[in-house]
Amino acid sequence: EKSEILPLFVGNDTVEGVVIVTPKEGKKVEHQGITIDLIGQIEMFYERGNNYEFLSIAKELEGPGEITSPKEFNFSFENVEKQFESYNGINVRLRYFLKVTAKRGLVSNVTKEKDLWVRNFQTIPEINNSIKMEVGIEDCLHI
Repeated sequence: EKSEILPLFVGNDTVEGVVIVTPKEGKKVEHQGITIDLIGQIEMFYERGNNYEFLSIAKELEGPGEITSPKEFNFSFENVEKQFESYNGINVRLRYFLKVTAKRGLVSNVTKEKDLWVRNFQTIPEINNSIKMEVGIEDCLHI
């Protein structure tokens, strides 16, 4: 089994951070726009390619242009309801992830994904143990 360290989020926590695009030394990256998506999806391992997306929010980081040196882009997804908890089982995986895409027109797009882990804590309901029983006259049951 492999393990990895993932950022942990609860409920409606804001998902924010910085994307750094770094072109190879002496090269430039021409693009038709750079976007970031927050995606929630259920993957069923026995049905390859049949994923169910229950959350998809896209934000544009930059319009068409070119990058010649490392460039930082701040992003923030505020008050997004993450209604399901992350899960990784034998037959199914429920995952949340960020996907950055540099659209490149005729050339294939460049994408990078980063997984998140979501845990929703719930309060435990109070147990009411105050049921009382009395046995009355003539074998009648009174509750």
